[in-house]
Amino acid sequence: MDHLDLDQRTTLGKPGTGYSAVDQQPPDGDRGLWAAFAEAATTEAFCQSWLALQCRMIDGVSGGLVLLGPPDRGSFSAAAVWPEARQSLQYLTATAKQALSERRGLLLRREPGGPDGGPSRERYEVAYPIEVAGRLHGVIVLDVVPRPEPQLQAVLRRLHWGAAWLEVLFRREEAARDEAAKGRLQMVLDLAATTVSHERFSGAAMAFVTALATRLECDRASIGFVRAGRVQVRAVSHSAHFGKQTNLIRAIGNAMDEALDQQGTIVHPAPRDGPPRVTRAHMELARQHGSGAICSIPLSHGDRLVGALTLERPGDRPFDPPTVELCEAVAAVAGPVLEIQRRDDRWLATKAVETCRTWLARLIGPHYVALKLAVVGAAAVVLFFAGATGDFRVSATTTLEPEIRRAAVAPFNGYIAEARVRAGDLVRQGQVLCALDDREMRLERLKWLSQHEQLVKQYRQAMAKRDAAQVTILTAQIDQAKAQLSLLEDQLSRTRVLAPFNGVVVTGDLSQMLGSPVERGQVLFEVAPLDAYRVILQVDERDVADVAVGQKGQLLLSAFPEVPLPFRVEKITPVSTAQEGRNYFRVEAQLESTPERLRPGMEGVGKVEVGRRLLVWIWTRQVIDWVRLKLWTWMP
Repeated sequence: MDHLDLDQRTTLGKPGTGYSAVDQQPPDGDRGLWAAFAEAATTEAFCQSWLALQCRMIDGVSGGLVLLGPPDRGSFSAAAVWPEARQSLQYLTATAKQALSERRGLLLRREPGGPDGGPSRERYEVAYPIEVAGRLHGVIVLDVVPRPEPQLQAVLRRLHWGAAWLEVLFRREEAARDEAAKGRLQMVLDLAATTVSHERFSGAAMAFVTALATRLECDRASIGFVRAGRVQVRAVSHSAHFGKQTNLIRAIGNAMDEALDQQGTIVHPAPRDGPPRVTRAHMELARQHGSGAICSIPLSHGDRLVGALTLERPGDRPFDPPTVELCEAVAAVAGPVLEIQRRDDRWLATKAVETCRTWLARLIGPHYVALKLAVVGAAAVVLFFAGATGDFRVSATTTLEPEIRRAAVAPFNGYIAEARVRAGDLVRQGQVLCALDDREMRLERLKWLSQHEQLVKQYRQAMAKRDAAQVTILTAQIDQAKAQLSLLEDQLSRTRVLAPFNGVVVTGDLSQMLGSPVERGQVLFEVAPLDAYRVILQVDERDVADVAVGQKGQLLLSAFPEVPLPFRVEKITPVSTAQEGRNYFRVEAQLESTPERLRPGMEGVGKVEVGRRLLVWIWTRQVIDWVRLKLWTWMP
């Protein structure tokens, strides 16, 4: 079997080829076919008349076949057969399959009595796929008698030109489908837009069902939402007010319940090819109120059915599948919007009750394992903290102060001659802290010694002369000289400032003031002992009421926070100081032990042990107290 391929996409349809899909002047015998071709209302009629015209235009065609099917999906079946529909052209299917798989035109020569079961004569099979916008819709296959190769190529070209009519057909059908889809989509959007043009749910529902009844030419459209397990009708088209207990409203509600119970659309009368449905309530509605055709569609929001939409028409205009599909699309878009508006339009108390009911149902119902575990965990935490207690301790900034602070002052006016220590140095009792310049006092002492000796000589001479008056004067002057000498001896003994006891120099640094003058009584150094401290706690005024004398606590210093120091509260001063916008009371405590590493002025955090309290109270007491004060402030 010979195999001829032709790249018709690059060579066909060019000017000057001399071929066209149809002749300009059809013979009189073809006028009926052209009339049928022009008036074809279905795809099958169009293809049948087109195939007949095509086969009559091409000489030597023994049979023709047009296979169509869903684009790119198959399966493809015969849409037109020539010359007779009853003629079997099964032998052409092999060529059709090859053209479909290769998606190109084929010319195949077949030998007489071939394996395909065709006629016992030599023939050619011409196949051309019908491809529109890259999608394969079918294939055309012709059985032609042998002829020279140029004429065979002309057959393929003529078939290519003629296939353009089928391409136009499919494009028209696709455009018609797109236009219909756009019209349905526009209607869906227009109807959905009526639900958002009103602020209140009642107005939105009324406008929606009225517009739906008008656009779909329904006698009545009703919408209802689930309440307490049953559907309650909330709006009826063209009716601003309606009695909720009337027979009509009850019948419509029953029809809606029937649709929700079956979780699907119910059409009455039921279509023959539709799924089996129970339509008792719909039949009763039609019987009592003369509704010839009824369609009920459930409304869903998320994974829940929240209501239903019921449409009623006269019996001569039943709900066909396209209309039902349109109604389902409208319900799918407008249903969630109306449900949200309905939920938002309720009273706050109703919202709260329904929310509680929803969470309770999730809690005690199936599923929602994570929620159940979270609630159990929260309940366990609440029960634990309802009875759990802990040590309540009042925290405060703490400073170490020495119990004794002895000042070393200048004994007289003078100048600093020597400075041996400064702040932070450890000293022992009697150790020299500094020395004052004593040169002037020593010269003054020599002066008074010399004067004393002169007065003693004069006194002796007066005694020898027995001059009583002079003796009395000289005796007084000698006593004055002795007093001055005693004063100078005392001052000279105090030129060296000594440490009063073993301790540490807290303040004072004279190393940069050598030779500087000092005045009598001026503080030169302060010395504190190393074994006697008091703990000063700055307690917030909000906590001072919980602190009492005798309570114990612990102190952690910044210098060595790894060692807690126990203390005992000794005194609470009634005077507060303001720091950083808060008031603090000074609380004094005594350390139970005094490590050697302690130094005056060290700071840390101390906690006074008050007693056992509930953990919840410990963590929330400050917030509760703040709320109480604010409420007291706002209350008249």
